[in-house]
Amino acid sequence: MKVLVLGGGVIGVTTAYYLARAGHEVEVVDRQPGPALETSHANAGEVSPGYSAPWAGPGIPLKAIKWLLMKHSPLVVRPQLDPAMWRFMLAMLANCTERAYALNKSRMVPIAEYSRDCMKALRAETGIAYDERTQGTLQLFRTQAQLDGIAKDVEILKQYGVPFEVLDRAGFCRVEPALRLTQQKFVGALRRPGDATGDCFLFTTRLAEMAGKLGVRFRWETAIDGLQAAGGRIVGVRTRAGELRADAVVLALGSYSTALLAPLGIRIPVYPVKGYSITVPITDAAAAPESTIMDETHKVAVTRLGDRIRVGGTAELAGFSTALRESRRRTLEHVVSDLFPRGGDVAQASFWSGLRPMTPDGTPIVGATPYANLYLGTGHGTLGWTMAAGTGRVLADVISGRTPEIALDGLTMARYPRAWRG
Repeated sequence: MKVLVLGGGVIGVTTAYYLARAGHEVEVVDRQPGPALETSHANAGEVSPGYSAPWAGPGIPLKAIKWLLMKHSPLVVRPQLDPAMWRFMLAMLANCTERAYALNKSRMVPIAEYSRDCMKALRAETGIAYDERTQGTLQLFRTQAQLDGIAKDVEILKQYGVPFEVLDRAGFCRVEPALRLTQQKFVGALRRPGDATGDCFLFTTRLAEMAGKLGVRFRWETAIDGLQAAGGRIVGVRTRAGELRADAVVLALGSYSTALLAPLGIRIPVYPVKGYSITVPITDAAAAPESTIMDETHKVAVTRLGDRIRVGGTAELAGFSTALRESRRRTLEHVVSDLFPRGGDVAQASFWSGLRPMTPDGTPIVGATPYANLYLGTGHGTLGWTMAAGTGRVLADVISGRTPEIALDGLTMARYPRAWRG
């Protein structure tokens, strides 16, 4: 079977690899000159199934108001004359209930855990290296109220058998020795030892090379203009290089997926939420993080990637703008300097932004559509790197006619009644 994968980020490339391994003829199409040059390029580096939770939850509306008033706010809203933005925010508000939070998290954790297992198998099979570390994630709390508020998350972690530890200062300094310099700023931490870290760009680039050896063709610098449908199927993909045809099409274009689906009458609630990162050269290895630390107050992750520190986070609703704003850079610099003041040279940091494809319920959209040969792999939000291997494997199984190893209930677009309408 010939399969077109639209999108050369981590989801698209991972899907292409698994499809090729299953024996399909695969072609990846992307407007960029190479793999992982947009949202997958410089993300926070977390592979964190234990941190898989929807942004929408009880108490979030009140927290959002407080965040907007903070100097180093984790949330920025730049209002647009865009109905999709307002529909997205209203839909997210509707998911800020205990019942919705529990349901959405119950859908996210299985694919994240499955993806972790697929990644382990992939490393064993291929020997792929990408500055990976498997030393867990440490979520740091600056106030007792934050620490007390983890009870619901802990219950869900227990329910799904996800390993965790609640640590005091001595405990989190044991796993992250460099925090001894700043430990008094924090009251405790939640550690998920099963989480990992790695350079998503490096992984995607090397996996693309491996996929190429399996016969995958990459059509770079090729803008995609639209999908041609007839008889309930996709019969062509219009590109700047002409019309491409295949037996099946996988849409893995992140936030840009919605624009291609709308002319087909498909509305999915995926909206871009911009994140930022800085990449800081390490100056003192002993004073740098060992793995990933999440500062719960600022919602910023600080991750060690080889001889660099990746600092990623913030959520900015600003449409499809990828403009780099210095105020966001200052927030990231503040967090890494506050946690690891001797670890790296922020003056030498590179600055980046990317558009995370978010759904209001936090769960990705993976699997079939109303068109018989069109499949989706989008809406992963901040968890595309975490869920990439599992998503790619699931899509390859579905397209190959095999039953996936995890249930797809709640992951496909079918969970949105009559699709999504504003």
